[in-house]
Amino acid sequence: MSMWWSLHLRREAASVPLARRFLLGTMETAGVDPDISFDLSVALSEACANAVEHGGRRDTGDTGDTGPGRTVDERPGQDNEQYRVTAYLDGEKCRIEVADSGPGFPVRRTLRTAAHPSAGQPPEPYPPSGGSGSVALGVVPGEHPGALAESGRGLCLIEELADHVHFGNRPGRGAVVSFDKVLKWREGALLMVS
Repeated sequence: MSMWWSLHLRREAASVPLARRFLLGTMETAGVDPDISFDLSVALSEACANAVEHGGRRDTGDTGDTGPGRTVDERPGQDNEQYRVTAYLDGEKCRIEVADSGPGFPVRRTLRTAAHPSAGQPPEPYPPSGGSGSVALGVVPGEHPGALAESGRGLCLIEELADHVHFGNRPGRGAVVSFDKVLKWREGALLMVS
């Protein structure tokens, strides 16, 4: 058995704990190990916080004015102050994707396949796939912020908590952060692999 859900949330601080609680409730109901649930909820909180802070279009004035029915993937140029969170749970892993309508990440991005790559195997570079812009966080995915930096640790935290991370752009439509984690199950879990 597998399940997925998608939320379209306003870019406001209150949406971050809402998304986290929704994920934790889903994982509790499905029977996911609490430690795995916690790691994914922290990573999701960081991705959502980034979308809230940096995910608005530059050409809209970032006013926060939204109306019903406006979603992340609607027409270019439309004032869009929402972001989307999608989670997929199956018998082996959970994949979470957070997509916003901001300027996106710089062309230099990384694809990481493990929190701690095997000796002699550096993280694999991910080739540019269109889109440009700058990360308002002041840090490029895969690089660590300075010890005295006041922000910019969220992307690094996501990389440490997930098994596989991808930072990408949807040309002209914003940034996407997606991450996977192999699941562990409690005894008698609903979605456990038979």
